[in-house]
Amino acid sequence: MKSLIRIRMSMHDAHYGGNLVDGAKMLELFGDVATELLIKHDGDEGLFRAYSNVEFLAPVYAGDYIEAEGEIVKVGNSSREIVFEARKVIVPRPEINDSACDFLETPIIVCKATGTCVVPKEKQRKK
Repeated sequence: MKSLIRIRMSMHDAHYGGNLVDGAKMLELFGDVATELLIKHDGDEGLFRAYSNVEFLAPVYAGDYIEAEGEIVKVGNSSREIVFEARKVIVPRPEINDSACDFLETPIIVCKATGTCVVPKEKQRKK
């Protein structure tokens, strides 16, 4: 089971000089993906327990479009192990003009992670 969201990073998301977006924003997106996956799988939002691995692989800037995807890869009694990947799929081209953008033929992987979420047995509505 997979889930995918796509969102444009705004100037509000920029946290550092040069309009660089904080890496924590990718983790926020992964949290949203996990919530959707758990609702599909269990009928409940569940809770994020921990990340076992997070890799920040490329910078993200205001104006970039990021696609965040997750997949449940292991199901326990109440735990769900999820792998995540965030990719830059559209980049702004301000050197051309203020509204120019390019769709990337090959997305740039900006972050990968593995995390565990928990859905208490009494809240699991789907079998």
